[in-house]
Amino acid sequence: MAYDDSIYRRRDSGTDPVGTSDRYDPRYDDDSGYDAGRTSSSGVTGRFMGGEPAGASSPEPAEPTRRRNVSATSLENVFDDPAHGEPGRDRIAVHLLWEVVLLVVVGVLLFLTNRDFPELLRGDQRESLLVFGTAIGLLTLAAGLTLRTAAPNLALGPVAVATALHFAENSDRGVVTAMLPALVAGVAVGLVIAVLVVGFQVPSWAASLAAGLGVIVFIEQRSAPVEVQGEYDPTRHALYLFAGFAAVAVLAGLLGTVKTVRRAVGRFRPVADPALRRGGAAGVLVTLGLVLSTVFAVGAGMLLAAGGTGPVAPTTGIEWTGLAMGAALLGGASAFGRRGGIAGGLLATVALTVFVAYADERDLDIAPTALAAVLVAAGLLVTRLVEANGRPRAYAERDWVVEEEPAAAPSWETAPAQRPEPWNSSPPGQPTDRWGGDRWDGADR
Repeated sequence: MAYDDSIYRRRDSGTDPVGTSDRYDPRYDDDSGYDAGRTSSSGVTGRFMGGEPAGASSPEPAEPTRRRNVSATSLENVFDDPAHGEPGRDRIAVHLLWEVVLLVVVGVLLFLTNRDFPELLRGDQRESLLVFGTAIGLLTLAAGLTLRTAAPNLALGPVAVATALHFAENSDRGVVTAMLPALVAGVAVGLVIAVLVVGFQVPSWAASLAAGLGVIVFIEQRSAPVEVQGEYDPTRHALYLFAGFAAVAVLAGLLGTVKTVRRAVGRFRPVADPALRRGGAAGVLVTLGLVLSTVFAVGAGMLLAAGGTGPVAPTTGIEWTGLAMGAALLGGASAFGRRGGIAGGLLATVALTVFVAYADERDLDIAPTALAAVLVAAGLLVTRLVEANGRPRAYAERDWVVEEEPAAAPSWETAPAQRPEPWNSSPPGQPTDRWGGDRWDGADR
């Protein structure tokens, strides 16, 4: 019987001694396409043995297979920003702890004021203090809103002073008649800033500074303080005005803790190149925030003029911008945007109002600009506290449990590659002539 064993031969029996040659058939070499999981004369895949379809590549994994065990709740809150940003939710606990500190400060200031000057917290002086606190609160609310939208408005102070001057000059014509042009002008200033910030994707602080300088031109046309011409007295509604501000501030803070609201309001905060646009929704929210902040500044200017006891001085208003930004930062609003507390702005407003009144009674002679500088510096430290401790925890430490796959039984592909035994090698002690010799001619055949 004759067999054609050429395809099984690896050695040339005519030239090399059996078992001593180092040459082998490249068809058995792993680098030349030997793959038991995909070699087949009919091209059928070795899928049942762990292989891939014929002709497909089988790259080896660079690292062990990992399993991620994540709950449905964790998956829902994986990203604070759907496209960018850090994974996870902001931690509100740091804001709550800081607001406890602010509450203690407010308690100490009220205690000192009630002990040394109890008349400030009673009667007509209390009503005037509430109106003054509402004016500062509106400016703080405006600053906090623009900080949360990552588009700070530095024109708040000049807008408030310009409104106070306009109201003082025209209040004898009625509150509505006097305030309507101021309101329209404030909306126009907010829209101009928004066009620069959103349309040209430039920093809001620079655009609002330019707008504020333009408003200062209007202020500088007055060379002397202006007496209030009208008879409107906001102290008659002082409690309602302050309660309304407090309610708006706390409700806005509570809404800011909602994941979707917080994500949307702070979407303008840059996460990569600040020149990259953050989308139409972010632009609309920033526009609304800038316009609404100037409206709050207009209302604050009217209260400063109507609730004051003297004429309105034509100052630049930068000190009021500093006080508003400092109070908002001290309340927990981040200078980088998005992050903020719940009642921090309200508590910072109360603390600032009581301190100013207490300092006036003490004749401490603290310049508003100096107080604003201290507030902003302290607020920046609070921003560092908020950003460092309010950011999401690393998802690898909180939500994701990485486990190695259990070791699997060796498969056709994972088994160490071994060269097959040669088909023409002879068992030990047997003659090398496989087809001739005594084995075929012996008596047993």
